[in-house]
Amino acid sequence: MQPGLETLDYCFTGTRPAGSFTPVLVGVVGSGNLEVLLEPDAGDACSIHIETSARGFGAIWAAVVRDFHARHGLAGVRVSIHDMGATPAVVSLRLDQAAQELQP
Repeated sequence: MQPGLETLDYCFTGTRPAGSFTPVLVGVVGSGNLEVLLEPDAGDACSIHIETSARGFGAIWAAVVRDFHARHGLAGVRVSIHDMGATPAVVSLRLDQAAQELQP
């Protein structure tokens, strides 16, 4: 495997417009954890940008973000994930925590 971060990008068409909101940050980048940042974005997409130190897990990331989108269907949101080796369960937890912050 190559050293350094792996970058992954996903984009989904959302069905639940997030509307105007202040950026949301959950989690802390550190050993075995990650941070998730949600920012408003134009349009009906939910774009997800991942930077991870755990290279070669694209298929697992794809499954986790597809599952997140199926649960929340956010539209007009840009998601940035900075990962330092979190497990899929922690990633899902942080994504759900961030989405919960958008609830009215």
